Amino acid sequence: MGEAHPKPDGQPPATPEKKRPVSAAPVPENVSHVVPTGPGMEFILDIPLEITVELGRTHMVINDLLKLGQGAVIELGKMAGETLEIRANQKLIAKGEVVEINEKYGVRLTEIVSHAERVEKLK
Repeated sequence: MGEAHPKPDGQPPATPEKKRPVSAAPVPENVSHVVPTGPGMEFILDIPLEITVELGRTHMVINDLLKLGQGAVIELGKMAGETLEIRANQKLIAKGEVVEINEKYGVRLTEIVSHAERVEKLK
């Protein structure tokens, strides 16, 4: 395993936690969703979007980055259990939590960013 290195702020590295399994969550069969309709909408419904889910972020100096090896742990700023940000083309659209579905990771949406909130962030 890689050796632990001090964080850029001089603090000792966090003690690595044991990996906890992600509990499987059933996907509701009757999930309702709204597909926009109206004149001209069919032209935008097949436009591809890049969807990303952000687990967390951190800052690191190049020297510490170069010292990383297999098994090293990078501590992120987000606390375990906090909601993840879901972005479409780098714009926040929702928040959610990690789930496991058929041995793959997924994200259950827990909050949808309203149209008004998205418009407000553009100002």
